[in-house]
Amino acid sequence: MVIKKLSLHNFRNYGDELFTFSEGLNVLNGRNAQGKTNCAEAIFYLCTGSSLRIKHQKQLIRHGAESAAVKACVESKFGEISLEAEIFENGREFRVNGNKVTRAVDFLGNMNSVFFSPGELRLIQDGPDERRRFLNLSISQTSRPYASALNRYQKILDQRNNLLKNRDVTLVLETLPVWDEQFALSAARIVLKRQEYFARLAPLAREAHAYLTDGTERLELGWDKEYAGGEEDVKNKIVRELEDAYERDIRLGYTSVGPHRDDLKISVNGADARGYASQGQTRTAALSLKLAEVEIFRTLSGEAPILILDDVMSELDLPRRKKLVERVKGLQCILTCTHAERLLYGAECNKIKISGGKIV
Repeated sequence: MVIKKLSLHNFRNYGDELFTFSEGLNVLNGRNAQGKTNCAEAIFYLCTGSSLRIKHQKQLIRHGAESAAVKACVESKFGEISLEAEIFENGREFRVNGNKVTRAVDFLGNMNSVFFSPGELRLIQDGPDERRRFLNLSISQTSRPYASALNRYQKILDQRNNLLKNRDVTLVLETLPVWDEQFALSAARIVLKRQEYFARLAPLAREAHAYLTDGTERLELGWDKEYAGGEEDVKNKIVRELEDAYERDIRLGYTSVGPHRDDLKISVNGADARGYASQGQTRTAALSLKLAEVEIFRTLSGEAPILILDDVMSELDLPRRKKLVERVKGLQCILTCTHAERLLYGAECNKIKISGGKIV
């Protein structure tokens, strides 16, 4: 999968700009705060319909403008695809080959990407929410049924939590079983897909980490809760867990069991990475997960995703930089940095210099 052209209109600090990318390594370089990350973010937005950096759509719109537009021409194994997102302060519209997509979930999977930035260190350093976010974004790009189950699950979870806040305990106990069946069905689909994904992720991340560190460090992943059996078995198990937690949930006022509580355990050299990994180890561990994600996408979709590396080189030591440059050969990679010549060691690439939201 290759993005050939990217058009930005009033997106972040860009007025109107057209990027042309090569199939291999593309380097966006320039001083800080010129728009390199904004370009990378626009590509990811067309892959997922969301941004990793903002909470409100209006933050994507250039100051003074009423809307923004991002368009891309993508070459996939199915041929050429045109993708477009028009962004408003209180909404957005997606189009595929000129046809409006009514559901955001149907926009997923037309272009796949793996995104790494310094912010992704949260994946290692922060709480379980960040690791679930990683899993949800990654799995959703290759499985629309997962994305649909996730959306439905969140709506049911919100309804169940609202019910648990009701002080009429009799009403709560009478109504909970109705929500539990629907909750457990969506939860089972999410759990099984996450377990399947984890089974692929763990060995690939371990191998990528060994490659980047020349085998001097060991990365291990663990899953905090495993369910055996098929969808019906898992659903029934979750229903029982919900029933066992009735008293606690009513007291707390929220649902205390389910995939919204899952966590991915990450250790480096046998120690919990969240509490004991150095900054360099943290960055390498997060990068290893992203490189594993690339291989999973390649396997599941039959073609490699676009790899976006935003400011990844600045905190890696020399050997790991060289390893990374070697590793991304054969992929379309969008890499942002401030000093391309110092970081790429003569690697062949398409250099695009950016200054003040313009290609120079």
